[in-house]
Formats: sequence, C-alpha cells, structure tokens
Amino acid sequence: MELKKIREMSEAELNAELLKMKKDLFNLRFQHVTGQLENPILLRDTKRDIARVKTIIREKELEKVQS
Repeated sequence: MELKKIREMSEAELNAELLKMKKDLFNLRFQHVTGQLENPILLRDTKRDIARVKTIIREKELEKVQS
C-alpha cells in the first residue's frame, strides 16, 4: 500500500484498514504453517504495511496533542 494513500485516510479508515491487515496476517501465518502459502514475501509485506499504518495513526495522534 502506498504511503501517500495511507496519509490521505481518516483515523477511522486507518483503524479499519489496520484491523483488516491484522486479519490478513493471521490468515497468511495459518497458510504458512499448513504449507499452503505460495508467496512467503506476502508475510513480510503485510507486516510492513501494518507498521506503516500504525506509524501514521501515531503521527495523527501527536498532531492532535500539539494543536
């Protein structure tokens, strides 16, 4: 997911996207354990996307406090 697209999202959209990504990560881990995951790079990419979303959420929280 592009950083520009993430920054344009509202806080509610970011939280919904974070929840969706966590569910995706759970499913990818399950597929990996059972040997059904064809592309293990998806695990890494999903973890990084989750970190990006969490970072943007934190930045927005800090902007609120400073304002």
